[in-house]
Amino acid sequence: MNSKQTFAKTIPKEWRLVKLGDIVEDILTGATPSRGKKEYWKNGSIPWLTNNEVSEEIINYIYDTKEKVTEKALRETNIKLIPPNSLILSLTASVGKVAINKVPITTNQQFNTLILKRSVIAEFLGYYLIFSKKRIEQLGGSTTFKFISKETIKSFLIPLPPLPEQKAIANILSTVDEAIQKVDEVIAKTERLKKGLMQKLLTRGIGHKEFKYSKELGCGIPKEWKVVKLGDVTEIVMGQSPPGNTYNEKGEGIPLINGPSEFGEKYPVKVKWTTNPTKTTIGNDVLICVRGHTTGRLNMSDGIYCIGRGVAAIRGLKNRISNFFIYYMLEKFQNKIFQQSYAAGSTFPNITYSGLQNIKIPLPPLPEQQKIAEILSTVDKKLELEKKRKEKLERIKKGLMNDLLTGRKRVRLSDWKT
Repeated sequence: MNSKQTFAKTIPKEWRLVKLGDIVEDILTGATPSRGKKEYWKNGSIPWLTNNEVSEEIINYIYDTKEKVTEKALRETNIKLIPPNSLILSLTASVGKVAINKVPITTNQQFNTLILKRSVIAEFLGYYLIFSKKRIEQLGGSTTFKFISKETIKSFLIPLPPLPEQKAIANILSTVDEAIQKVDEVIAKTERLKKGLMQKLLTRGIGHKEFKYSKELGCGIPKEWKVVKLGDVTEIVMGQSPPGNTYNEKGEGIPLINGPSEFGEKYPVKVKWTTNPTKTTIGNDVLICVRGHTTGRLNMSDGIYCIGRGVAAIRGLKNRISNFFIYYMLEKFQNKIFQQSYAAGSTFPNITYSGLQNIKIPLPPLPEQQKIAEILSTVDKKLELEKKRKEKLERIKKGLMNDLLTGRKRVRLSDWKT
């Protein structure tokens, strides 16, 4: 039994198994007009789409593009004007990105555009191609740089429901995508709020009227605040990796943090344990990556962990500094810490014990530190809640795609219309 016969046995009897080439009028390949000819680009009015403008895992609706080409480029080069509501698919490099243009556009050579027959709805096919990304990638072989030809994609098999069911499936999935987009907007708004609050609270404080310029920090801070070295107000514990033969995934011993792979959104994820801990954390220690390209990344300890050499633990001295204040202050200086990790001229980022000790931070009175940390923690909790909501919606979408696009579960059209 060939693959088509096997595939056909898994879909509802009302559905048809078709080749992609059978449901398109044409497939248009994009192109890039010569950059050396200004007349192809200067004062251009025709949108020209590139891969960077299209996100993965969603249908991107294109109304405009960053770059535009001229009518002269359209006449003299291989670019083609794509009619609205065509399905645009990336088949080179980032394979499997999908877009639908709502205005006439052109694209670069990373895209092939499907001009669809009336027997298929663009949104349904778009969702099916997103769902089938791994199958599409396999068409490009095992090479690092993927390329799938027009002729190859024409043979790609599509299980095709009747038009009303296509529309209902697309409507259901687009409703979930709209919900995800709204959560994304809330997350982005909350992140902007946090960034603004950090900038204000960690340099201007709460209720201050007099300020001074700090040469060490390169900014103004409240007159009452001090500037201190991190090592003067904290205890710093550099990690030390335990013997590899003590690692396990059975929960024996204490959890192990070797680096960013065990970092969660704010608190660590327990993946491995060790029966021979070396350096350990306590609750509310600030955890910081000290090696590699994630140097400066932060987490908070929510208990006892063994830390390997890629991580350090920082805990504030009692009655001097709040651990949560340290966390937010280091988050603010994260980019600066990463830049300092290259200071020794090494090509491998690395921050040492003395490097951490010598980081200079502003130090408000302890009660003000606690108020600042409390405000920022409230925003972080909101962010965490929204990110979990997004994860839940993404799980729902994945389940719906798996059921609806394969026919495992059918859409009752009367219920959907209601």
